[in-house]
Amino acid sequence: MPQVSQLFFKSATVFFLLGIIMGLQMGISGDHSAFPAHAHLNLLGWVSSAIFGTYYALNPAKATGRLPMLQFIVYTVGIVVMIPSLYFLSLGHAAMEPLVGIGSMIVLAGVLLFTVVVFSRQA
Repeated sequence: MPQVSQLFFKSATVFFLLGIIMGLQMGISGDHSAFPAHAHLNLLGWVSSAIFGTYYALNPAKATGRLPMLQFIVYTVGIVVMIPSLYFLSLGHAAMEPLVGIGSMIVLAGVLLFTVVVFSRQA
């Protein structure tokens, strides 16, 4: 399996674990105000990262070079910036809104890089 696939699956697993912990915390406390962060973490962190990893595993020629690794780094940094900011924004900390926006733009950049990989002529 290509290294970028392994990295996406490893990060997806960590994000999935964190999403489960966040969901348990909300359920136990009865405070579900952070559900947007929980949903985004599970969808972007767990599901999308696993899909990226699967794509690269099924298309190993597309997993070579610098672009796939750059896509992994950019996308993952975006999630790491966006999700905690969204969590605190959901809890009422309005000062986090700019960080949510910055994280969202970084995630978008990671998705754009993935789109370039998918549409590239390489294999």
